[in-house]
Amino acid sequence: MAQNKTRKRRTMLYIPGNNPGMLQQGGVYGADSVLLDLEDAVALNQKDAARALVRNMLKSINFYNSEVTVRLNHTDTPFGDADLEEIVPLQPDAVRFPKTESVEDLKRLIDRIEAIENKHNLPHDKMKIHAMIETAKGVRNVFEIAEYSKRVDAITIGGQDLTADMNIVKTKDNAGIDYARKQIVMAAKANRIDAIDTVFADVDDDEGLREEALYIKKIGFTGKAVINPRQIDIVNNVFMPTEAEIRKALKIYRGWVDAKKKGLGVFAID
Repeated sequence: MAQNKTRKRRTMLYIPGNNPGMLQQGGVYGADSVLLDLEDAVALNQKDAARALVRNMLKSINFYNSEVTVRLNHTDTPFGDADLEEIVPLQPDAVRFPKTESVEDLKRLIDRIEAIENKHNLPHDKMKIHAMIETAKGVRNVFEIAEYSKRVDAITIGGQDLTADMNIVKTKDNAGIDYARKQIVMAAKANRIDAIDTVFADVDDDEGLREEALYIKKIGFTGKAVINPRQIDIVNNVFMPTEAEIRKALKIYRGWVDAKKKGLGVFAID
């Protein structure tokens, strides 16, 4: 599995944990991360089978350079503890914890994870945690959540569930969750961790996806979750630096090198 502190997280592709075909091909789609989903994508009567399938895929499938994250069921559900018992010993790059609302939620999760790691003689600093904010309470507490543990290296927003929790109508411009998005970005930036945006549900609206990706990049998100492989290139391209940005960066670097040679602490470029 990809272990690289300089990795990009432009795109995180959701793959239903009960879809063996997509799981087998997960590493070839071109997403920076694959998100093997045991939660919302899996019907209640398929939870056990999906968990077993994801466990076996983690043992046997090469996901190449993609980061591998598993979205667990919440530990308040009948499935969360079993997910942890099966997934934690395999040490994917990260686990995504849904409906994170407080530091107390994280503490219970981390205590449970580290007890399992102790049982298997595993370190506590390899597998990371992505806290998923999907309620108004989670948004209120996101700064404390982001800074609670070094194991948390990304904060992500679940737009659909957040909209439902707020009892508002989802609109194409997502105006109702704009405040939450910006709070999540600020909390992530304050703690030097990644902020991952919610999915764009209309897989046939390429232009709408591109516009939304441009917007969330502008307000500071690191990347975006996607639900269809066709969305990957669009989002990846948005998060790639433009030629103008590259030229400007090179100009700044050359100016810094020249200023350093001259003993200058400040320099200007046009």
